[in-house]
Amino acid sequence: MKRIIFPLAFVLAVTLSAVGQKPQGHPAPPSRGAPTHSAPKQAVGGGYIPSHGPRTHTPVPTTDKPDQPGHPAAPHVDAATGRWVGHPAAGAAAYHLDHPWQYGHFPYAIGASHVWRLAGGGPSRFWFDGLYFSVAPADVGYCDGWLWDSDDIVLYPDPDHPGWYLAYNVRLGIYVHVMYLGT
Repeated sequence: MKRIIFPLAFVLAVTLSAVGQKPQGHPAPPSRGAPTHSAPKQAVGGGYIPSHGPRTHTPVPTTDKPDQPGHPAAPHVDAATGRWVGHPAAGAAAYHLDHPWQYGHFPYAIGASHVWRLAGGGPSRFWFDGLYFSVAPADVGYCDGWLWDSDDIVLYPDPDHPGWYLAYNVRLGIYVHVMYLGT
């Protein structure tokens, strides 16, 4: 009988201690929902996640008017085609940095399979998972509708502007240039 009771008690104690563990002082892990690569009902945003960032600069200038009906007058991704609209050409003065990557590179994987939940802040400094970013001054006006404490974003590399990432807002379909500020 003792041969059965002691091992059973040990297994029960280990199981209960594992179940009772709660993370202390850590934000909730980032949302890692399945990416939506097919076009949603909306022309922009609505949960659509582009399978990749812009390949090279093929700019469609962003103006104060939408490029087509149902699209915002801001840099965005067309959910029907996956086309990045409004991405400025390489060498755009607004995105020049004298010291690219001055705070280092983002330490985790980026791209469509990595969705991050914003945890607070605003354009000048926002965060998730203890990692901090800042929106490029030229892009601050494009993130007025962002929910800084709950929107999901996906980070993509910016192939044309060293030192910047593109933060794509899954809900809105709008993206902005962001700089990694570290932990």
